[in-house]
Amino acid sequence: MEIRPLSVVGAFEVSCVQYSDTRGVFLEWFRPDQLAAQTGYEFRVAQANCSVSARGVVRGIHFAQTPPGQAKYVTCVRGAVWDVVVDLRQDSPGFRTWDSVRLDDVDRRAVVIAEGLGHAFCALTDEATVSYLCSTTYDPEREHTIHPFDPQVAIAWPGGDLRLSERDAAAPTLAEVRAAGLLPTLGGVIGAGAARHAV
Repeated sequence: MEIRPLSVVGAFEVSCVQYSDTRGVFLEWFRPDQLAAQTGYEFRVAQANCSVSARGVVRGIHFAQTPPGQAKYVTCVRGAVWDVVVDLRQDSPGFRTWDSVRLDDVDRRAVVIAEGLGHAFCALTDEATVSYLCSTTYDPEREHTIHPFDPQVAIAWPGGDLRLSERDAAAPTLAEVRAAGLLPTLGGVIGAGAARHAV
């Protein structure tokens, strides 16, 4: 397993070794022991989610209030998505920066997203199935969204006919979420020290 930091501190791209033969493919797509050994970040799984999206569907930018926040370990098991991580920690030197990774069922990479970071993706294929592990269970009172097309974040989304859910289409801007006092801080993020030192 090869793990490299993304430009957003606390986010990592994971490349797994694939073993192929005439029967198909086998890989270890999640190894928390190797993740901790290479990054100092301990990922504990509390919930597992799966979403299926049509081509052009954009989901996000989603995040959870800290503490405790919600870390995610994301991979695409069918099709392909353009996966995006956004630094929403308002006292972070990288505040508002973002990075992206193509996740698909060929390279089978994964992305680690620490607490305090926002997550979004766009489906690049007719059907894209995303599986993600979460460090905390879903809490609707602490889960929030920022409009994915907010010019203050300025994500360079792929072209084409992009579609949003009603919730994401009605999402507030980053400035509105910040004014409401909902953005995370580095001090409120569990494991933030390990994430900072890992890069």
